Amino acid sequence: MFTELVSAPHLRVERIVSTGQSSAGWFDQAWSEWVIVLSGEAEVVFEDEAEPRRLQPGDYVLIVPHRRHRVAWTDPSKPTVWLAVHFGDEVSSSS
Repeated sequence: MFTELVSAPHLRVERIVSTGQSSAGWFDQAWSEWVIVLSGEAEVVFEDEAEPRRLQPGDYVLIVPHRRHRVAWTDPSKPTVWLAVHFGDEVSSSS
């Protein structure tokens, strides 16, 4: 579930709640994204890294434009709550 919290030119802030989901494919965004896990756990895989990154509450990552990534796992036993800040020239509202 994605909830847009703030939207302005070149900026979008979202609250994301995952309940065991993973990405169907790779994300390749034209903008930067800073994401932090507020609760729960997740694993994010970057195409250029051999191992997934395990994220727990308080862990964050900056994803630069066109760095291919995907969510490999989110905890199915409890919600994983993320805060995502998208920024850069290519960002638009998700609606």
